[in-house]
Amino acid sequence: MKNLYIVGAGGFGREVYAWLLDSPECNVEWRVQGFLDDNLGALDGFDYELGVVASISDFQPSSDDLFVCAIGARAHKRRVCESLKARGASFFTLVHPTAIVGPNVSIGEGVVICPRVTVTCDVEIGEMVMLNLHCTVGHDVRVGAWSTVSAQCDLTGFVQLGEDVFLGSGVRVIPGKRIEDGAVVGAGSVVIRNVRAGQKVFGNPAREFA
Repeated sequence: MKNLYIVGAGGFGREVYAWLLDSPECNVEWRVQGFLDDNLGALDGFDYELGVVASISDFQPSSDDLFVCAIGARAHKRRVCESLKARGASFFTLVHPTAIVGPNVSIGEGVVICPRVTVTCDVEIGEMVMLNLHCTVGHDVRVGAWSTVSAQCDLTGFVQLGEDVFLGSGVRVIPGKRIEDGAVVGAGSVVIRNVRAGQKVFGNPAREFA
């Protein structure tokens, strides 16, 4: 049986812990051992059976270890997880049992698909992507590696997200639009035109902001 560690003991880490316990593989194929966080007191004041067992920077992965990333901040997430990967870490792909995943869906290593997400068909999700609660991902969508899709977003047919894209809660993207690498779309926005690499947009319709 593998040892599974949650990378990050903040709010999202606590949510991921609860969702891991819902998984049918829990205590069968792997057992949650606790959290890794450079703030060793991150769970002080919270009532959890498992605590922070080590700092991320000091932990040395073994062949019996699995990791699930529970860090929301994009730059920090990538820096931390790439450091662990360089030390030999293998990341677990978490698909919550309530998620609906249709046919011909490719899901990369370390993806986290949260409760009540719907991924329809012929979709490609790159490594280390996070799809938060109640997202919908339509047919022929591509989501690039390291992207974060926040709760209740709607990616309609043929939408293309580049790498390291951030979508705030409740974003809607109309069919066929492209959001390029490193772009940020603010919460509640409606994307009706393509978004350039590194661009920050917000509103309905989404427009560039500083």
